[in-house]
Amino acid sequence: MKKLFILFSFLPFIMVSQTQLTGVIHEANPDTKQQPLFGANLIWLGTSVGTSTDINGQFTLPYTTEYKQLVISYVGFKSDTLTITSAKAITHYLNPTSDLDEVVVQSRKKATSRSYLRAQNTLLVSSDELLKAACCNLSESFETNPSIDVNFSDAVTGTKQIKMLGLSSPYILIATENIPSIRGASQAFGLSFIPGTWVESIQITKGAGSVVNGFESIAGQINAELVKPTTDNAFFVNLYGASSTRLELNTHFNTNVSDKWSTGVYLHGNTHQEKHDVNNDGFMDMPLYNQVNVMNRWQYTNPEKGFVSFINLRYLNDQKQSGQLDFDPNTDKLTTNAWGSEIDTERYELSAKLGYVNPEIPWQSVGLQFAFSNHKQDSYFGLNQYNIDHTSIYSNVIYNSIIDDSRHKIKTGVNYTYDDYDEFAIGQGFARTERSFGGFFEYSFDNLEMFTLTAGLRVDSHNLLGEFITPRLHMRYSPWSKSAFRASVGRGKRSANIFAENQNLFASSRNISILNTTGNIYGLDPEIAWNYGVSYLQGFNLFGRAADVTFDFYRTDFQNQVVVDLENPQEVSFYNLEGSSYANSFQVELNYNLLEHLNIRTAYKYYDVKTQYQTGKLTKPLTPKHRVFANASYETEIKNNSNWKFDVTYNWLSQQRFPSTLNNPVQYQLDEYSGTIGTLNAQMTRVFSPKFEVYLGGENITNVRQSNPIVSADNPFGSSFDTNFVYGPIFGSMYYAGLRYKIK
Repeated sequence: MKKLFILFSFLPFIMVSQTQLTGVIHEANPDTKQQPLFGANLIWLGTSVGTSTDINGQFTLPYTTEYKQLVISYVGFKSDTLTITSAKAITHYLNPTSDLDEVVVQSRKKATSRSYLRAQNTLLVSSDELLKAACCNLSESFETNPSIDVNFSDAVTGTKQIKMLGLSSPYILIATENIPSIRGASQAFGLSFIPGTWVESIQITKGAGSVVNGFESIAGQINAELVKPTTDNAFFVNLYGASSTRLELNTHFNTNVSDKWSTGVYLHGNTHQEKHDVNNDGFMDMPLYNQVNVMNRWQYTNPEKGFVSFINLRYLNDQKQSGQLDFDPNTDKLTTNAWGSEIDTERYELSAKLGYVNPEIPWQSVGLQFAFSNHKQDSYFGLNQYNIDHTSIYSNVIYNSIIDDSRHKIKTGVNYTYDDYDEFAIGQGFARTERSFGGFFEYSFDNLEMFTLTAGLRVDSHNLLGEFITPRLHMRYSPWSKSAFRASVGRGKRSANIFAENQNLFASSRNISILNTTGNIYGLDPEIAWNYGVSYLQGFNLFGRAADVTFDFYRTDFQNQVVVDLENPQEVSFYNLEGSSYANSFQVELNYNLLEHLNIRTAYKYYDVKTQYQTGKLTKPLTPKHRVFANASYETEIKNNSNWKFDVTYNWLSQQRFPSTLNNPVQYQLDEYSGTIGTLNAQMTRVFSPKFEVYLGGENITNVRQSNPIVSADNPFGSSFDTNFVYGPIFGSMYYAGLRYKIK
């Protein structure tokens, strides 16, 4: 094992025999800062040698003196043919097919897009898509996306939880600029700690993902790219206010310190200080909170020497209070006077990235990633205390090169992670330190026209999980125009942070018990799962207008899972899986440019998620089998740099299984299944100029509400009290308004 580990950690930096042409492709738009084009096609005229641009618009392409003309094409743009006489790096701008045709604008700046050429099933969500809703933070950035499910985790903390492929967020690797960030202590609330205006784009990958980012991913990966000081506005402000009295302010300040250094200061604050009890159960429908979030971001760019670097410094302070209306933390904390909860979080982060591209050998590059964070949370839920102090270090070294030509790419490197946990829960302390050192190797083959393959393998040594291998494979086959068959398989392994990931369970009277005590993490074994998936993407024209349809099916099989058993309403049990546990997910999605300025997106999703509990194999609680999604967006023609934008989203969820409540007194027993639920969100935006716009929107505008979301709300210190039976909105309709102002 040790020899194999060394082999993959330091795989030779392979010498190549062919010159490479590198460059970047942008969209040409005089009214905005130039945006890189993701998925633009490049091919040498008269050959089959080509490639496509990455998320940053960059490409690497084999070059010989026999290649003279380079054809660059992208949907909605005029194709260009360049005459190339040397391997000097190029920067090129593609023009839209018509500057006056709004349909072309929609096509060339699609709010979401899938590549026909990538091996992985990845959806790119641009900033245009994020602006279709308020998107106050990352947890609210998926409302218009059918691939991600969003729901509240409980009835008091106001926390939104996301799911992918029928599995909750701990099974998703969530990264910020490809550095894992929402994990450990931040798993429950971390998505709400990333302001929406800081996000430039989001990449959503279904399946196990790449071995480069670690071994923990099981259901998929979500990567949020942050705005860059060199491309963000010099000044930006976003003001937001909601009918719930939620207020929010975001400001960005960016400046060039020198010809190579740029910096940005990003300030975020939000507050909610009014108590609401629409359903008259005596509990606040949403918490009171204050959050201050500050980031200082530095960017260094030296294209002559091939260096680019980012350094982020960040501080967060977040305070939440929830519970009964008459709860006063000064007198009632940890007493039975009134039920209440406070969650106080303080977090520090430092992260840095350094990239180097050899100017003499541009197909070789080295990337360094480093992140340090300290996350401290002090909290209580009624009489249950939960505190956690988590210090984390992440480091990664990545080497990129090719074998012979750009059709054969490799990534190899090593990474080290360190996590120190100090927790207090269920009346006792829990402390552990996790250390892992791993090496990875990933090979990609891409002939551009028909076939792409990415095969990765990593070997890790972990002080608690042992030594293990993580294989992953992704393939893409395109037999005809605008088609992509994809298949993937991969293995994931992770430590289950049972308290941090399930903090909502403290907001109940359940006794918490851990039934296995022979493992290394809370007495439990690590979670191990295999994920398999197939998908098919087909683009076509319907009645002369662009459309595409996607079918995908994914299955996750657990070799071991830490089961969270809620089937006894007076208890929650954590134990290792004995039997089978799986999640099947099927989705079909249609995108269509219905009219000249109108785009629609519809989707249907089916889940079959079952786990072996002590009482038998049961459907996972609060997971609908069927979901229907529809989104329509309309933009008027731009006149004098101004126009209107409209967006409407509808979500319908089928009934969901409740955990058993049969052991409760009759008045606190629930039906076996919830009702169905449908919600409607809408937003309209008035763009007055490239500098100024205002927006007005509504969430759940049909005023759908779940009645009695808290079991035993009238007796919160009784044995049946539980806030975890939430399947729909609690507050009802909520309306908001805001403005955005920017200076280039």
